[in-house]
Formats: sequence, C-alpha cells, structure tokens
Amino acid sequence: MSKKYLVALTSYTQFGPVRTKLLTQYFGGAKNAWNATFQKLAEVGLREKTIKSFLEYRDGFDFERYFNRLNDYGIDFVTINDEDYPENLKGLEDAPQVLYVRGALSKNDCNAVAIVGSRKMTSYGREVTEKLAMELASVGITIVSGLAFGVDLAAHKSVLEVNGRCIAVLASGVDVITPRSNEWLGLKIIKTGGAIVSEFPPGVEAQRHFFPFRNRIISGLSKAVIVVEGMIKSGTIHTAKHAANQGRTVFAVPGQIFSPMSAAPNYLIKNGAKMITSSQDILEELDLQLRVDKEAVEKILPNDGLEEKLIEILEREPLHLDEIGRISGLKVSEVSGKLTVMELKGMIKNIGNGVYKKI
Repeated sequence: MSKKYLVALTSYTQFGPVRTKLLTQYFGGAKNAWNATFQKLAEVGLREKTIKSFLEYRDGFDFERYFNRLNDYGIDFVTINDEDYPENLKGLEDAPQVLYVRGALSKNDCNAVAIVGSRKMTSYGREVTEKLAMELASVGITIVSGLAFGVDLAAHKSVLEVNGRCIAVLASGVDVITPRSNEWLGLKIIKTGGAIVSEFPPGVEAQRHFFPFRNRIISGLSKAVIVVEGMIKSGTIHTAKHAANQGRTVFAVPGQIFSPMSAAPNYLIKNGAKMITSSQDILEELDLQLRVDKEAVEKILPNDGLEEKLIEILEREPLHLDEIGRISGLKVSEVSGKLTVMELKGMIKNIGNGVYKKI
C-alpha cells in the first residue's frame, strides 16, 4: 500500500529525491506524507506556493489511471525499499526514491561499468568506445550509458553486437526516448534483456536541467565510470565529478593534447583519474576478472564458429591481435572482444603486448 503512495509522491517532480526522502521520514511513511494537511506541510518548512502547488496536484491525481498507464506501456518500477532496487544506488544520499524500468534489472548489475563521453566523438573516440564496450560486455560486465548521440550510442550498440547486457539511463520518462532517432536502439536493449531506467515519471520530456540528475544515476548505478572523450565544460566532466563524490572509480582514456575532445579525460588524469589503455586495466583495477566464473561465461557466451576459427589461426604460432584480425578478415575490436572471452574460458593466453597463443 505504501509503495503506491511513494510512487505518487515522487511523481510530483518539484519535490526531488532528497525532499521526498525527508518528507517520508518526517511523516512516518509515504502515505502520511501524501495525505498531509497544509498546516502539517508548513511545519516541515515548505513554502506556501509549493504547498498549494502540491495540494492542487494531489487533488487531481488519479491512482487507477496512473498505474493502468504504467501497465499499458509495459513500465515497471522499484522503490528504494524494495529488495530488487539496484544495490549500487541505495547508498547514495540523493538516491531516487522510485526508479521506473522498462526491461529488467539484474543482481549482476552490481558490477556495472559506465561509459560516457562526447555527443560529438572523434573516430578515435568511436574506436576506443567500441573496443572497451565489446570487451567488457563479453565477460559479463553490464555497461551503463545515457542513450544519447556519440559515445553513448556507440557503447550501447557495441554491447548488443556481442550479445551483452546494458542499461540506458534517461533524462525523461522511460517512454520518451530522446533523441527519437535512438528509439529503435532503446527497444532493442529491452528486447535483448537489458533495461531503460529513469527517475522521471512516464510522459515527462527531457529538459536541459534534467541531465545532471540523469548523470548522477549513470555513475551511481556503476562500480566505475570510464570517460572516453569530452570537452572541459561538458556533462561528461559532471558525470565524472558525480562518480568521484559517490566513491566510484573514475577511469579516463588518454588522448591527443591538441584535441578538444580529449581535454576532459586528460584533465581528469592530471587530477587523479586512473589512466587506461585497455579493458584489462579496468578488470584488474576493479578485481572483476577474478569474480568471473568460467562455467558462467560458457553458459552466457557459448562456443561458436568464430572461436573455432580463431583457435585454428593460433594453431601454429602466437600472433599479435592486429595479425589475427588481418587473417580472420574481421574488425580488430570484434576480434579483441572474442579473444577476451576465450582467455576467460582458458582456451588462449595473452602473453603480453597484444600477442596471443593457444593453450
């Protein structure tokens, strides 16, 4: 019963997560907070204008219509009091009290890693994003990003290419994917077992000032944040700051000193972010590789024709990644992701400097 009142309370977006939390604590629950009188709300310190606005909203709120709409659009939700609420988010001071979900959350999302960067990424940024996303997703790491243009889009698409799992966080309702041109990708994320999430109620359009709130959820859902590209004054920097404040590890990809798009990661590296040049750097730093069970990898990513082809290529002698890509006729990013999986399965070994041999 109290769950529906918490959903109703958070649907009044003027309160925000911190104020909603304080109200539920002060009144001893969401139902009491929702039904509080003008006088009681004034005792909390709310301004008269805010109270009148909320009471007007409350009077017009139709519980049955609201929850029927969620059901009709296939939208689920979890509250901060639910067992299946994302563990990484729970400890945040400004954690969303309600998270709307299309698709499915997973207990394995506790080892999620966010990949963020510029909407106007360079070819270098695209290549790095694709490589990192594919390799991390291939070993069972959930990738989190924002379903925007640029790095976000490349990260999500790359994860799906290797049948990995990803979560897209929106600055709008989960039924309002922005930009509209990315709606197909959002639907594919849901269809393949991933999730689209937001703290904003259904029907809410993205607004510029919503993005910082979205960014804190991207970092909050994740064990670490990877900054690929971005300018100094950008949302990418803000996401990295959220991550640092939340106690998350911040990784940054080094770039050319003359490239404006590498200004953010280079700045972060100078100020304490961990520089990375491969997915292995991330796995080792977070101690995630040791947590991946080989049998689980086999179940999630069973053997296929490509693995057999790569084993055949490595049959005679150890080869560098670039040479394996040339012989196989595949993109290096695709080969790299598959080799990482094969190494976890104990089929091959990286003997250093990008050279692999069959075991």
